[in-house]
Amino acid sequence: MRSIRQTPWSLSMRPSTVLLIILLLMTCLATLGCDSTPAIAKLHQQTVILAFGDSLTHGTGATREQSYPSVLADLLGNEVINAGVPGEISAEGLKRLPEALAEHQPDLVILCHGGNDFLRRMDQTQTADNLRRMIETIRGHGADVILLGVPQFGFVLEPPEFYGAIAEEFQVPYQSEVVSDLLSDRALKSDQIHPNSKGYQQMAEAVYELIRKAEQG
Repeated sequence: MRSIRQTPWSLSMRPSTVLLIILLLMTCLATLGCDSTPAIAKLHQQTVILAFGDSLTHGTGATREQSYPSVLADLLGNEVINAGVPGEISAEGLKRLPEALAEHQPDLVILCHGGNDFLRRMDQTQTADNLRRMIETIRGHGADVILLGVPQFGFVLEPPEFYGAIAEEFQVPYQSEVVSDLLSDRALKSDQIHPNSKGYQQMAEAVYELIRKAEQG
């Protein structure tokens, strides 16, 4: 009686191997799911958006009409209120935020803060805590939040890791690259720490794309 000869392939496909492959596929799918953008409520004609931050929101280095909130308003067709205060540190922003929320009653807040803390070499643990408390305050008013990462100046121009950690913790859409990219390109800067009109245009476009992606959940 002839014996059945096992090929290397048949030997490799034992039940334990099949189970391992299934587990690996499930892990890959779970990882892909983690990369999805957290959802925000779909914008409608009456949606009020509050852009809250410092000089990057105010539009220092360009005209008010060229600031990213103004450009974003044109892209979205929604009201985008510019609540940027040049030179403000995160602790001051935290104190100012409740009044801004009460005054404007936004449905969505775009939070871009922390840069002046880095310039003054303030404690980043406190900066991160201030941002967390801002998000909690915004959520307490029933509004969605989008977070923009602000880079610290160093060998590599990129946001501190706590921005991404906060975005993950609160499950808010997060744009980590645009401000760093703008401030790395002389053609898009008005000075060392502020974009010019072209830079703010690109900043608005990046936020617009994130909003549309987050609307899809």
